[in-house]
Amino acid sequence: MSAIADNLQAVKMRIQRATEAAGRLSDEVRLLAVSKTWPLVSVLDASAAGQLAFGENYVQEGVDKAIATVDLNLEWHFIGPLQSNKTRLVAEHFSWVHSLERLKIAERLSAQRPAHLPPLQVCVQVNVSGEASKSGCAPAETAALCHAIAALPRLQLRGLMAIPEASDDPQAQRAPFRQLRAIYNELQASGLPLDTLSMGMSHDLEAAVAEGATIVRIGTAIFGERNYA
Repeated sequence: MSAIADNLQAVKMRIQRATEAAGRLSDEVRLLAVSKTWPLVSVLDASAAGQLAFGENYVQEGVDKAIATVDLNLEWHFIGPLQSNKTRLVAEHFSWVHSLERLKIAERLSAQRPAHLPPLQVCVQVNVSGEASKSGCAPAETAALCHAIAALPRLQLRGLMAIPEASDDPQAQRAPFRQLRAIYNELQASGLPLDTLSMGMSHDLEAAVAEGATIVRIGTAIFGERNYA
């Protein structure tokens, strides 16, 4: 087995232990392997080990990998900030977008999603920590944005995503996830048929699962530390 295959197995065991501790079923949480900055061979290693869903932050890099692996039927999720001039590529090559924060971007994706493809599955990113450096809409603006996106054709609103401020304290990790879950519950109560909470990464997946995550986005624990140089 490759190191990536071993790491995938270790992450799946972490998810299983976390779901058991939370009184949840392990199949309630999907693993999204975040392959940004890693070469195609790393994706192929993970795919050979059974991983089918991959997350990318950079549009062209993700499109290149999606095209190169078209015969493998992998599921590509865009999870980074999205600019207007890149929406067509995302609409044409990705199955999911986790990082919607503006209606304009959603409208462009809706208009540009090819008719022969299933609706683009989308989540709204919420800046639960209020960090100026983080993307995402403000919690108070989330409901209006979600209802507007839900009305657009060719998109299917699935839920919410967040990237909270990093912390080593398990209780501090759980607080922003709990806040996102509360917003999610309010949106469900308002009539939106949401089923996805995309939250939790390599350092805090246990806290996210405890607070109801349905997708955890794991990169470092699978592929290793990134070199952005």
